[in-house]
Amino acid sequence: MYEVNLTESSFPAAGGPAPEPVTIGAALRASATAAPDRAAMKELGFDGAIGRAWTYAELLNDAERLGRALASRHEAGARVAVYANNVPEWVLLELACAFADVTLVTVNPAYQKRELKYVLEQSRAEGIYYVSDFRGNPMQEIADAVCDEIPAIKHRILLNDHEALHAGEGAGRLREPKPSDPVQMQYTSGTTGFPKGALLHHNGLVRNGVDVMTRAKVEAGDVFVNNMPLFHTTGCAILVLGGLGVGATMLLAPIFDPEMIVRVIAREKSKFIFGVPTMLVALNDAAEGAGVDTSSVKSILSGGAMVAPELCKRSEAVLGAPVQILYGQTESSPVITQCWPDDSLEDLTETIGQPLPNVDVSIRDPQTNEPVPVGVQGEICCRGYLVMIGYNDNPEANAAAIDKDGWLHTGDLGTMDARGFVKITGRVKEMIIRGGENLFPAEIENAMLEHDAVAEVAVVGVPDEKWGEQVACFMRASGEEKPDGAMLKAFIRERLSPQKTPAFWIWVDEWPLTGSGKIQKFKLREAFEAGKFEANAA
Repeated sequence: MYEVNLTESSFPAAGGPAPEPVTIGAALRASATAAPDRAAMKELGFDGAIGRAWTYAELLNDAERLGRALASRHEAGARVAVYANNVPEWVLLELACAFADVTLVTVNPAYQKRELKYVLEQSRAEGIYYVSDFRGNPMQEIADAVCDEIPAIKHRILLNDHEALHAGEGAGRLREPKPSDPVQMQYTSGTTGFPKGALLHHNGLVRNGVDVMTRAKVEAGDVFVNNMPLFHTTGCAILVLGGLGVGATMLLAPIFDPEMIVRVIAREKSKFIFGVPTMLVALNDAAEGAGVDTSSVKSILSGGAMVAPELCKRSEAVLGAPVQILYGQTESSPVITQCWPDDSLEDLTETIGQPLPNVDVSIRDPQTNEPVPVGVQGEICCRGYLVMIGYNDNPEANAAAIDKDGWLHTGDLGTMDARGFVKITGRVKEMIIRGGENLFPAEIENAMLEHDAVAEVAVVGVPDEKWGEQVACFMRASGEEKPDGAMLKAFIRERLSPQKTPAFWIWVDEWPLTGSGKIQKFKLREAFEAGKFEANAA
C-alpha cells in the first residue's frame, strides 16, 4: 500500500520513477531473451486438454513471421479487424500487428451483421481476420455478407487457413513503431448505448497489464488460465500482454466453462484467476461440485462490479485466495485503481483500491473541474501513461472525455479517502433523480450486496408520474432463498435513508450483458417499462 495522508481528493503518481516507454514487440523480445525455453502460451481444448503450445522463443518467432506477412499486405497504420473467439491465432495476430505497425480492431464474436458493419466502417478497417463459426454464430457467412457491402475491405482471411495467413511473409519487413503509436482499437462496452472506438497505444497496454499483474503478485513462470474474452482489454491486454510482460505461462481457454476451468486449475497448478463476479460464483460452485484442489491459487482479480463480502470470503475458502477488485475502463488501457493482496476485507469489498503506479487520480467537481475535499463525491478522473490516444473520428467525444490538462473523465462518480483508496458511488449518467433528489445506484447496490441471499444486484431508475423516477432493484439470488419486498425493504432501511429505498424489487435468473460481462442497465430499464418483469412493490 502507498502511504499517503491526503486532505483533498488528488492522488499524485506514486511508485517511483516511471519505466521507459515500451512497445509490445520490445516487451515480448525482452521476455523471450530472459527465458526463451519457458512455456509462454498453451491452447486449451473445450475439454480442457492441452493442445498446441509455444515457448517464449517460439511465440516470438511465430509473431515476427506473421508480422512480416501483415507488413507485406498492409501499410503502416492500417486498421484490420479480428472477429474470432479465443484461439491462439488471435494472440499471434495481436502480437504480429504490433510488429507490423498495424492497428488491430477487436470485434465481439457474438456480433451480427449490423453490429459488425458498424465497427468495420467506423474503424475504417481494410481487412478482417476471422473464424468460420463459434457457438452457433455463422461468423464467416456474416462477415462475407457485410464485407460485400464495404469496398474498403481488401482482405478477408480465415485464421485457421495458415497458408493464407502467412502469405507474403518472405516479402514483408518488420517495422519499428513508437511506444506512443496506436496498436489497438477497442470499442467501448455499450452499457448505455452506442459504442465508440478507443485508440490505444503500445505503452499504455503493455505497462498497464504488467502493473496489474505485478500488484496481483503474478511472477515469472506462474501458470494461469485466460478465460476472459480476447476482444476486450481484460483478455488481450491485462492477461495476454501483462502475462507475457512478467514472463508467466498462459493457458488460453476457448470459452468460459467453469467445470472445465477448475479441473485445469487443479491439474496445472494455476496460480492466478481473473473473473467478473458472475464468473467467480460459477467457479466456486464448480470447484465445490467437482471436489478439486485449487490450493495452488494465490491471487484472484475481479472487476466490472463490486464483490459482495460473502463472495470474497467464499472465494478465499474455496479457491484459495482473497479477491482483489480493480477498476478502469477501455479508455484507460484499462485499469486505473486496484486493491492490494493484503488489504482488509473492508477495503477489498467496499473500495476499488489505490491508483496503479505512475498514475494521477483525482475526484473532481463535475461543474468546476477542481479536486474536491477528501470524502466528497465527484467524478473519478485519471492522468498518465494509461490514457487513450482518443476516440476514432470523434472530436466531440474526445473533448468531453479528455480535458486540456490531460485528465481523462471517466463518467463515474466516487470518493477518495485520506489514504487514496477510492469508492464508486455511481455513474454521472446513471444518477436517479427522485422528487428532485439525486440518488446514486452504486450506494444502494453496495448495501444490497451485504444481504446473504443476493449474489449480484443492479439498481436503475424507472419512470414515475409522481416522483419523476423511482428506484428499481434487480437481484440475482445466491441460492434458493428469495426474500420478498417487505423483507428486503426492512433490510435496506437498516442501512440507508428512506428516499433511497427501492420502490420495486425484481429477482432475475440472468442478466443482459455486454460482451465483457457488464450488466446493461438500459436494457433492464427498457424491459421493466415494457412490463416484462414481475416486481414486488416495497
